[in-house]
Formats: sequence, C-alpha cells, structure tokens
Amino acid sequence: MTFNGWVQIALFVAILLVLTRPLGGYLSRVLEGQRTFMSPVLLPVERGFYRLAGIDPAEDQSWWVYCRAMLVFHIVGFAFLYLLLRLQAVLPLNPQDMSAIPSDLSFNTAVSFLTNTNWQSYGGESTMSYLSQMAGLTVQNFLSAATGIALAMAFIRGFARANAKGIGNFWADLVRVTLYVLLPFCIVLTLFYVWQGVPQNLGAYVEATTLEGAKQTIAQGPVASQLAIKMLGTNGGGFFNANSAHPYENPTALANLVQMLSIFVIGAALTNVFGRAVGAERQGWAILAAMGVLFIVGVFVAYWAEAGGNPLLAALGVDNAQGNMEGKEVRFGAPLSALFAVITTAASCGAVNAMHDSFMPLGGMIPLVNMLLGEIIIGGVGAGLYGILLFAILAIFLAGLMVGRTPEYVGKKIEARDVKFTMLAILCLPLAILGFTGLAVVLPVGLAGPANAGPHGFSEIFYAFTSAAANNGSAFAGLTANTLFYNSTLGVAMIVGRFAIIVPMLAVAGSLAAKRKSAVSLGTFPTDGPLFVGLLVGAILIVGGLTFLPALALGPIAEHFAMLAGTLF
Repeated sequence: MTFNGWVQIALFVAILLVLTRPLGGYLSRVLEGQRTFMSPVLLPVERGFYRLAGIDPAEDQSWWVYCRAMLVFHIVGFAFLYLLLRLQAVLPLNPQDMSAIPSDLSFNTAVSFLTNTNWQSYGGESTMSYLSQMAGLTVQNFLSAATGIALAMAFIRGFARANAKGIGNFWADLVRVTLYVLLPFCIVLTLFYVWQGVPQNLGAYVEATTLEGAKQTIAQGPVASQLAIKMLGTNGGGFFNANSAHPYENPTALANLVQMLSIFVIGAALTNVFGRAVGAERQGWAILAAMGVLFIVGVFVAYWAEAGGNPLLAALGVDNAQGNMEGKEVRFGAPLSALFAVITTAASCGAVNAMHDSFMPLGGMIPLVNMLLGEIIIGGVGAGLYGILLFAILAIFLAGLMVGRTPEYVGKKIEARDVKFTMLAILCLPLAILGFTGLAVVLPVGLAGPANAGPHGFSEIFYAFTSAAANNGSAFAGLTANTLFYNSTLGVAMIVGRFAIIVPMLAVAGSLAAKRKSAVSLGTFPTDGPLFVGLLVGAILIVGGLTFLPALALGPIAEHFAMLAGTLF
C-alpha cells in the first residue's frame, strides 16, 4: 500500500461527503413534490404525464396498492424487453445485423435489467443492437433505478408519518425521480463522458488495420448515454463486454473518479433524506456512519490484499512491487482497482474496471462479502437504504430484548409483526444464494460452468448466485453462465433477491405509517450516536457471519491458505 493510493481513496470519500447533504436536500424536495430550480421547465412535463396516464399524484396509496402498482409495472416492462430482444433481428437500428437473442438468454437479460441487477451472460458489443441497447436496456436502467429510489422514499414515509393510511403514490414517485433526478443528471454526465472520449453515435463498427497488418473491428455506438445511467442508477451493465475496464467506457482517471462518485452519490444522499424526513438529520448521519465503517474496512482489506501481490509469483522471483496486476488496467493500478471493486459491490452496481476473478483470494472475498451482507453499504439507489433500515429494525429489536423494553426507532414502536416481516425480507437473500449454489455444485450442468477446480471454482459459482440474488450483476468472469441452467436459475435468483425483499419491506412501511409517534423519554434508546452505529454494524455482521461463513470457508478463505502454503488447485 502506498501514500498516493490512500490519498486517492481519501479524495473520493471527501468529495462524497461534501455532496451528500445538498443532494439529500434536493431529493427531499423532489420526492415530496415541492418546487425546485427545475420546476419551471419540468413541472408542465410532469403534469402532462399525469394527464396522459390518468394519474392523480395526490392519491395516497396504501402499502398494498403501492406494491401492486410496482409489480404490474415490472410485469409489463419484462414483457416489452423480452419481446424486444427476441425480435431484435427484424427491428431497425441494427447496423451489425445482430441476430435474435435466444429465449433463455432473453429471459435472463430481461429479468436482469428489470431488477437493477444487470448481470450479463453475453458480450454487449457482439450481441445487442443499438435499438436493444437504447430502447431496451437503457430504458430499464432508468426505470429500475427510479423504482428503487421510490421504494426507499415509501419506506422512509413509514417512519416519518403518524396515523397514516398511505405511504405515497408509486406513479408520482416514479415520474418525479426520473424527470427531476435521473434524466437531467444523466444528460450532464453524458456530455462529460463524451468530452472525456466516450463514443456516442449510431454508426456501424469500424474496421482498422493494425501495424502487423491484421484486421481489427472497433466497436462503437451510443455508449456515453448508457454509461451515465449505468453508473448513476447503480445498474452496472456495460455497453462493452469488458465494462469499465474498456477504454471506450472508462478512458481517463477523471472519468474513473466520476464513475465511482456516480455509483455512491444518490445512495449516500438518501440517508440524508431519511434524516430530514424523521426530523433529525443526525439519524441519517448515523446510518451513513454505519455504512462508512463497513466500507472503509472493506477498502482496507481489498487494497492490502491486492497491493501485497501474489506470493506464488514472488516465490518464482517475479517482481510484485506494483501489487497484483493480473486482470487490472495499468492506468488504474491496484489502489483504484480495489476501490472500484469495493464501491461497485457495496452498491448494487456491478460495473468493473478490473476482473474480480484475478483478485487475490481475500481481495476477491471483500466484493463477495459486500453482496452477502445484502448490499446495504450505500447499496443500490434506494435498495441500500431500505436494506440497512431493515437491519436497523432488527438491531433495535435485539437491543429491546437485552434491556427488557419495547423497542422503538425514530419514535415508532417495533412490534412482533414488523420483526416477522423484517426477518422474512432479510432471510430470503441467503435462501436464494445458498439454495442455488448448493444445487449448482451437485449437478453436472452446474459443475460444467466454472473455469477452475477446487475452492476458486466454488467461489465462481458462489459469487454468481450471490451477485444475482443481491441484484449486483458483477461476475468473477471465470464462469460460463450463458447456458440454459445458469440463465434460468440466475434469473429466478434475481427475482427472489429483488421482490421477496420489497414486498415484506412495504408491509413494514405500511404498518409503521399507521402508528402514532412516541415521545422521547429518559428510557428511549438513542439511535443517532456511536452506540447505535456499533449495534447496527454488529447486527449486520452477526447475521452475515452466521449465514455465510461456512460457504466463505469453502471458497476464498480456503484458497487464501492454500496460496500461502504454495499449493495450486
């Protein structure tokens, strides 16, 4: 590890903290339907959408009506994207004559982009037409991200409201987030990326002749516009197969910094939205502090593992002074590769600027652990906040058991029904991950996927189902996943990981919104200080450790000790 590497990491953290509060204030005004500096331009457009769709934005929906609207919206979105991919060959904007996508891959891809996972069992530049990229994948990048933010605000209203029957209006939340946040920010980011050298065109691929005389096809297309929402919406699905390791998706160090900030900035700002909504910004900072503790520890371990280099190569006399550079871009090196890997898996982004399959065992374990914890460290836009608030409910319940008092969080009593739905939401993730991983490692069709044997091969399978169920989308890049078995099982894991959490979470939101607020007393457990932060972090680690430690021991931990012993599997 180097001083320069830590300076780059500290710069990222400092900029993120500076942006958190002002963006949180802006998001609060947007989600509450208040006037913003963009209202003179966008308010007529917003009202036009409502009139066109017959929506009353003032209608306050119960949790079930809100949930039903969200589910219907996603079913229609799936059907549209699936048909678009299946009919790709006969549709326009296909200068490379891309063929239709097979049915199992279309199912996997449609579910993937619908659930904000963006797992890709294909190479974008060799599989998708420009129409599929723009009207299919990019549109779902916007809508899945907007849905996540809307759901987070619905959960926040559960804590903020008292004696209320509703938690907001799904359609109004969706429209406002898309119009006032995602679209304008992405326009600015698209122009920035074009300035940095990212292509944005509809021309055919270019053939070039190399110095050796060989022919090379240079893919291009509407890259910058997809890149902007890919990062800001924590989607992660790349236009190119190499994702943000490709020079057309990540051409400069400045572009790399902006991409990392884009992944985290909305998720961090939503903690401030929570604090403002419950009338105490310190509550939001406490949530962000718990996220920050887990994030910094992860960055330290990943950077330490990658900076130390490969001991097997060192034993052969190979220079490891720059750290483990296998699978990394020289322009980013070990520190920015490790930082990017932790960021993209702490959020449900899944974009990569280095190949996680080439990380050292403990370096690759950190992205895996980030996802196993439910991606509540900043998390996907919206999903990270409602994920960590579910853990906050669990932590407060445990504290109440220890002191013999009825647990309360920001003035709301946490009762048995709330805890049951909370545990249902939390436990569906390990059920999907461990269930499908266990299935894959005993079936021949599952064992045919990994490129490696032993612990690393197990990690490739384990990582894939973790990434799918956690709605992350990154991969170890050593698994052949474009098969009927993996396309189907990964698709189901994505559905479980998204909607089996959302439905009970919204039920908790509806329950909390209907309750009255309790006044603060001398016996109230403070939830805005270091003690609560420690309790929350402890609850997260205990649940994650009890659930996933055996699987980690079979994969990256076993591989780490084998590597120290000089053994190759």
